[in-house]
Amino acid sequence: MMWLVIIVVLLVLVVYYKTIKPLSYWKDRGVVHKKSYPIVGSFGKVHFQRRAFFNYVIDLYREFSNERYFGVHQYGKSGLIIRDLDLIKKIAIKDFDYFTDHNHFMPTEFDPQEKSIIHLQGQRWRDMRATLSPSFTSSKMKIMFQLLSECAEGFTDYFNNQENNLRELEMKDIFTRFTNDAIATTAFGLKCNSVQNRNDEFYLMAKNFTNISGLKFFVYVMYVLFPNISRFLKLKLTPDSITNFFRHIIRETIRERKMKGLVRPDMIHLLLEAGKENIKEEPHLPDTGFATAKESNLIFLQKPKKFELSEEDIAAQAIVFIFGGFDSSAALLSFTAYELAMNPYIQKKLQTEIDVTLSECNGKVTYEALNKMKYLDMVVSETLRKWPSAFQNDRICVKDYIIEPINSWEKPLLIKKGTLILFPVSGIHHDPQYFSNPEVYDPERFSDENKRNIKPCSYMPFGIGPRNCIASRFALMESKVLMFHLLSKLNIIRIEKTPVPLNLTKSKFNFVAEGGLWLGLERRMPQ
Repeated sequence: MMWLVIIVVLLVLVVYYKTIKPLSYWKDRGVVHKKSYPIVGSFGKVHFQRRAFFNYVIDLYREFSNERYFGVHQYGKSGLIIRDLDLIKKIAIKDFDYFTDHNHFMPTEFDPQEKSIIHLQGQRWRDMRATLSPSFTSSKMKIMFQLLSECAEGFTDYFNNQENNLRELEMKDIFTRFTNDAIATTAFGLKCNSVQNRNDEFYLMAKNFTNISGLKFFVYVMYVLFPNISRFLKLKLTPDSITNFFRHIIRETIRERKMKGLVRPDMIHLLLEAGKENIKEEPHLPDTGFATAKESNLIFLQKPKKFELSEEDIAAQAIVFIFGGFDSSAALLSFTAYELAMNPYIQKKLQTEIDVTLSECNGKVTYEALNKMKYLDMVVSETLRKWPSAFQNDRICVKDYIIEPINSWEKPLLIKKGTLILFPVSGIHHDPQYFSNPEVYDPERFSDENKRNIKPCSYMPFGIGPRNCIASRFALMESKVLMFHLLSKLNIIRIEKTPVPLNLTKSKFNFVAEGGLWLGLERRMPQ
């Protein structure tokens, strides 16, 4: 009986120190903060499905409009949301050495994707970033362009060749099938056609892998709140059957290429070449657009060591391609399609540019021609402004840091090592101070004349600073090449099932429309 009492007391203490005591963290430090509750922290509306995460970030941003920063609690951690652009720049770039890591919660031995560049920390991250960076330059994207273009052309032809002129489709579904096939061919060396084969094994595995709900979400919360217990129980966010499936493909592909001396212009080839001294960048290639995340020289200040990647390293980077690109790239395509359907004059203007480009390329688009298309870049840039799938960005403070006061009501604030720092991307992108009439879809914001007026750090769809998205060029090229082929032959139109207005689902963390994003595809009339 005594042991039972001791166990109960210990459990109560653990729950108190993990879920209740931290809630006074910002109050004790005199920092303006959002009221928090045990376990759900400041994000109860999201957890109880009363508000979509994307919209809630905007709500928080607007609620504390007079503050440079304010406190929250997210998944058991004390977090500081930074609103002020100058402070964001200071944290993410100038004082990067204090904030080098992303939020990290899953131990590598129980979640193999943690070996990917997204989750690596400290010097190991610097070494990996320096090793991988040459594989994601403009010249390396050009190497993979033909594979993506063929994939996009096949996708378009499938719908263009249907008997019915009008196809009513759920956009997120068909675009995840395209991004699945694009990732399969460029990152895994496979040919898939999940648009025709609805039960394609690679697609079903990728969909399961990227879906964080139900039991997976429970495991996530357990590791955040009770990491030691979770380690003891050896809980896994990703089942072995899924990671082993993708690892097996990578291992077999690498071994076959080495044995037969095969070279294919894809990411596996580039990763096999990563770290070698003979890599040279081709000069004077057009970049993938305004939204491209530029590489930072700050990565190389502490002399990172390049190294040749092992099969396990290559598998980890390929797997994270699925996690990072399967859903987010499909979201970019889906919301672009929606905005074009709702703004047919914008779609027509884009199709005119596509027709002119095709004519100049003799009917076969090239990497250079695609990335010289100004209006296409304006359209994609505006979608990423209005609908950024990375709507909240994070950093972890790795050594104590002081935020100096500027306003009269502020005091010097000590940010302790381990504190979570959050950048409210969707809030900033929807702030009329930086983008007038932010709810209006207007590609002209990114014209040559207007984009120079965009305030630094107010636009960050692929993150900011040295820990921005290394694959932004790939994501932009993938999205642009599909929109190019699709709109060259088809119109995207509003149908009866099209959601107006468009609301985001509250029941999932995934970035999707409530009830699905339904639109129509119809063949273009001959010009």
